Formats: sequence, C-alpha cells, structure tokens
Amino acid sequence: MLIVMKPGATRTQVTAVLQRVEELGCKGHSMPGRNRTAIGVTGNQGPLPTERFGSLDGIARLIPVSPPYKLVSREMQSENTIVRIGDLEVGGGQFHVIAGPCSVESREQILSVARSVAAAGATMLRGGAFKPRTSPYVFQGLKEEGLKLLAEARDETGLYIVTEVKDTDTLPMVADYADVLQVGARNMQNYSLLEAIGKTDRAVLLKRGMSATIKEVLMAAEYIFSAGNQRVMLCERGIRTFETMTRNTLDLGAVAVMRDLSHLPVIVDPSHGIGIRKHVPKLSRAAAALGCDGLIIEVHPKPDEALSDGDQSLTPELFEQTMHDLRKILPVVGSTLATRAD
Repeated sequence: MLIVMKPGATRTQVTAVLQRVEELGCKGHSMPGRNRTAIGVTGNQGPLPTERFGSLDGIARLIPVSPPYKLVSREMQSENTIVRIGDLEVGGGQFHVIAGPCSVESREQILSVARSVAAAGATMLRGGAFKPRTSPYVFQGLKEEGLKLLAEARDETGLYIVTEVKDTDTLPMVADYADVLQVGARNMQNYSLLEAIGKTDRAVLLKRGMSATIKEVLMAAEYIFSAGNQRVMLCERGIRTFETMTRNTLDLGAVAVMRDLSHLPVIVDPSHGIGIRKHVPKLSRAAAALGCDGLIIEVHPKPDEALSDGDQSLTPELFEQTMHDLRKILPVVGSTLATRAD
C-alpha cells in the first residue's frame, strides 16, 4: 500500500502514520517527494484495514500497490527518483557517463585514464579494485591498494568513484573509499550483500544478472530499498542468450520496460553488452537515443595490454569520439550531457 500525505502534512503527522503502520505489524518507508511525502507499506500479508487510518490527520489517500517490487515501482512513486552523488544528480534529465578501466592495474594506468575521460566529459570514474572472476587463476584486483589509487584519481580529477563490492566482508572497506557501490552481475541475487548495502549511505549501481529477468532485477533493488537505502540505480549490462558472436546480448528493450515499471534511474553498460570494442560506440548511441539516464563504459590507455576485458575497452581517443557523438544525440531526446563542477 502507498499512503500519500497532504502537501502540508507535518513531520508529526507523518510520524503518527508510521507508528500506526508498525502497530499493524508492517514496515513503513517514508519517501519524501517534491511536493508531498508518501509512505510505502511493506510486510503485509493481505489488504490493510484502511479504517485504522481514518482518525489520522494529514493523509490524502490510500493506494493499493500490486507489484511485488513495491517500493521501487511506479505505482509507489510516479515521479523519477533523483540519485544525488556529491554535487551530481542522476535521474533528473541530465545524462551521466561513467568511464574507466575494468580493473585498476597501476597508478600510471588509472591516473592516465582518469585524466583522459575527465577531459572528454565523464562525471564518474569506474575501476575494479576487487574483481570476482570466473577463474581463480586470473587477476583478482589490487584490492585496498586499488581503492587508494582510485581515491588519488578522484582527488586530482574530481571524478566520483564507482567500484564493485565483492562481498560483505570487504563492504566496509570499499564503502570508505567509493562514492557509488557497484553490485556486479554475479552478485545481483546475493541477498546478504544487498541487505548490507541497503544499510549504507552510499549510492548503488545494481547490475542485472547474466540470466536475470526484469522482475528479478527489480526485486533485487527492492532488497536494497527496503533495507533503507533509496539511492539505487539500475544497470542493464546485457544478458546471456544462445548468441555466440557477442559476449552478451544487450537488452535495450529492458531499459524501456524498467523505466516504465520503476522510478529508479537506469544506466546502460554497452561494453559488457556486446564485448566488442568497435561496436561499443554504436550501442552507446542507441542507448542514449532510447532515453536512459547514463552509460558506464570501459576505457583503457592500452586495451590490448589490459589485464581484464581489453577486447571491449575503448581507447581514450575512441571514447572522446563517442562523447562527441552523444552531444549530438542527447538534445534530440530532451536530455543534456552532465558536467562536473569546477
């Protein structure tokens, strides 16, 4: 259920409604909007007795919510959620590009990439310090040293850090350095990790699992949201299909559906979506034309020497050209390329 408060509802009135929800054995989630506060109710096993709210002041209306992903659904909140990361706003009409290498490999490498993507117009820097890999024998990341190098790159360029969280054990360390916690495809249904991330105050980039349905992505987001963290962004990164000519199949149709079903921002990962360097700019343009909220693109100064995902990483020059193309496309769909504050 969604309880919509009147525009002038006071904090005392909102608190009284939350207390009544708890008395009924449910959990209330306060969701402040531009003009009024809404309260999402979860945990009920059937319809709530609406008459129990009749004596409370400040309530405008009670609205049943049918999807199982209640808190992240459009039924719960019609207006788009804006995720604030420092002085940036994701989901408010400005298009953000997150760029950087798959893995942090050295100080020289990450600083070189950070400088080049910042100059080209990226607002955030991606880079893996903890790398969950399919094989236990390949590069697993520089771990805390990688986080320190990301922080150094942020200090120099002003780019906010987006980096993956591997597990609950390393979550506190990663959260100390990161501005955005990335949940990788392999961890999309790691519910213990999702709940732990939901108790942090960091923005979250939740990647779709390799074989996950749209409903499963939204339910994973619901875990984070219900634990208290409302700063969640969804990420379409391609799914595993029967196709063997590409690394994955980028499901741009899912982007349109997720934006229709959920109020959360949607970011597209064209690098993992196809896995072929020369086609990444094409998918970037397609995703921008579709109306997503941003892209996350892999960039490496020497892709052929990369320790991971070199085949899908753009050179700095190709990334700069991609940004140039985006500046032409975005105004057509009513969006603008976000910029960093000086």
